[in-house]
Amino acid sequence: MPDDDRPDDLRRRLRSAWQGRISGCQLGKPVELLSMRHGHAALTDYLGRADALPLRDYVPLVEDTPVANHFPDACLGRFDRSEPDDDINYSVLALLMLEASGAELTTADVARAWLRHLPGGMVFTAERSAMVVLLQESSYGFPAGGEPGFDLARCADNEFNDWIGAQIRADLYGWVNPGRPGRAAELARRDAELSHRGEGVHGAVAVAAIGAAIPTADDLVDAVERGLGEIPEGSDCAAAARLGLDLARAGDGPAAIHERYAELSPVHTVNNLAIVVWGLVTGADDFDVAIGETVAAGWDTDCNGATVGALWGLTGRPVPDHWTEPWNGRVGVTLAGMGELALDDLVERTAIVAERLSR
Repeated sequence: MPDDDRPDDLRRRLRSAWQGRISGCQLGKPVELLSMRHGHAALTDYLGRADALPLRDYVPLVEDTPVANHFPDACLGRFDRSEPDDDINYSVLALLMLEASGAELTTADVARAWLRHLPGGMVFTAERSAMVVLLQESSYGFPAGGEPGFDLARCADNEFNDWIGAQIRADLYGWVNPGRPGRAAELARRDAELSHRGEGVHGAVAVAAIGAAIPTADDLVDAVERGLGEIPEGSDCAAAARLGLDLARAGDGPAAIHERYAELSPVHTVNNLAIVVWGLVTGADDFDVAIGETVAAGWDTDCNGATVGALWGLTGRPVPDHWTEPWNGRVGVTLAGMGELALDDLVERTAIVAERLSR
């Protein structure tokens, strides 16, 4: 799918990436807690009751179910903008950080941006643990462009540091570095290391690098292979991604992924990365299949739907209207001073960052 770097091509890819990420997140949001708390069987049962299998549109609401108590306003026909979600917050935050720091972004810059922009109620697991350290250790702040005065590595000393949080923060670093997976990987690594270690960092790096590879790769399989070149070959993330890739190329479902990673947390990096790669390649030719099968596969449904939607969008193909029309280009966020953003503005701002980085 090689593409050139003309401004209209760049903006087309970025529009589809934003649309894909937001739509995939919105698809997975209503069933996220159902999937994580009650398991894949409960998710499949709910989608069956809702007459939503195969999943090819937003999730319908079935009353008197856990979904009705969790995020009913993210269900089919019940929204006119995308519902706020931490997955989208982090993409917008990455954009803000790159606008300020560009390719010189450091982990200390990420820490400052968290303190400035992230509400405590919208950070979870590893991010919340890291934020607690930041709040405790930076009572008087730390200087712009300087070091914080304490060891930032302590922020990643938490029990969740190989979970999915860094992986969901990484997408945009790939979007703005088309054809440069190495630089996308480095930016994702600097971001991830504030809260994560080991596999938690590898998952973030893989997602960013795959995204950067897509515009110049032969196809999505080639992009995945190039992206995996940025993480250790013997890592659990590399093995998980290759399992997802092999299953997709064989036309198999995700059962083997569920079997291999049955003991992992539903929000671990490794198992969800396997689902992301499997869903992306399974739906390589059809956006509906890509995000629909990814979300229906379970575990962290909104995170995986968002990541696959964004990666698919980087091919530059249009996201079907039935995914984008319901939210009308209106993007809900919960960052300091922000409640709603416009898709057009996000696309243009992201394109400007990408153009600056290319120079």
